[in-house]
Amino acid sequence: MRTTLVLFFVWFLGHSQLSLAQADEEIEREIEIKAIAGLKYDLTRIKVKPGERIKLTLTNADEMDHNLVITKPGARLQVVDASNKLRENGPRLNYVKASDKVLWSVRIVTPGQSAYVIFQAPTKEDVYPYVCTFPGHGLVMYGAMYVTTKDLPPLEKDLNVPRATATDVGMEHHHAVADLHPYKTTPPYLYRIFMPDAGPAAIAVSLPKQLSYCWDAGTCRLRYAWQGEFLDPKKYFDKKAEKYAQIMGTIFYRDKTSYPLKFSVDKNPVVDFKGYKLIERYPEFHYTIDGKDVYELIKPKEDGSGLIRSFKVPEATQPLYFDFDNSDGATYTTSKGNINGDQIKLTAEDAHAFVIVMTKKQTAK
Repeated sequence: MRTTLVLFFVWFLGHSQLSLAQADEEIEREIEIKAIAGLKYDLTRIKVKPGERIKLTLTNADEMDHNLVITKPGARLQVVDASNKLRENGPRLNYVKASDKVLWSVRIVTPGQSAYVIFQAPTKEDVYPYVCTFPGHGLVMYGAMYVTTKDLPPLEKDLNVPRATATDVGMEHHHAVADLHPYKTTPPYLYRIFMPDAGPAAIAVSLPKQLSYCWDAGTCRLRYAWQGEFLDPKKYFDKKAEKYAQIMGTIFYRDKTSYPLKFSVDKNPVVDFKGYKLIERYPEFHYTIDGKDVYELIKPKEDGSGLIRSFKVPEATQPLYFDFDNSDGATYTTSKGNINGDQIKLTAEDAHAFVIVMTKKQTAK
């Protein structure tokens, strides 16, 4: 019996190694695509033969997480929209919603890491989009897999790749607002993108009423807000920190406090970002101050004159203070608590749920 088991193990091991070797031999071509700074893939289009067996590796050379999803022809926008609706389930599913429109995907890859997928290209010649479905990235971070035996169109005339790529090879590009995004955008929506005067974990949010704001996930605070058009994402951060997304509107508010929300008037809290979820497409940020959960949701005022910030601190057991600066460009009202000078004081019970309205000062520039 023991001899039989040993022989079986040797046969199984040899057979497994042979199977792996055969699997490697079946791969006809290996392709590497890198995620790079600026919400870009270094290859915005690739060409494969019909039926060719491909090993596609995604290497993350950026400072944010990315994935890569290959879709059926013409299905990129639908796949991106479906991923945006995953909300709190997104990270668990690698921001890929199961769908017959998704052909293959490479999981979320963290900075400095790689992952791959092996697949057999379709036999039908067509253009198969690939896209990063991490929240906010699918607007600009995509490319095209051409399954064909024919020549590709000139890059500067290729409508299946981001326009920024065409610009890089010399195509004249007019910076009309309609041309800033690959498809029509409807606020609210967000970008995870490098922003001026914010840390590398900035989140830029476009709101209705032509209002936008920058929320810093690294320091858990609203940095500034502006009015007018949103961003030109092609004016982006590079490895030498020389470029950021370009704000298209006029900033009317900047946080000038050492930290706005605190339990102590004498010291800033210890903060920790926990993530966000989308509520009717508005991000609700979840973070902690001194170990207490905070939930913050920001919406526009109905007349477009400022921001409505809804807070929940459900475990507050002591007074909470909200500091502001009278020269920050906004005037303040609160649903609870009392305003004294440049500070709002809330009782522990008040802090469980309250709303602060920031209205743009007429003199703000």
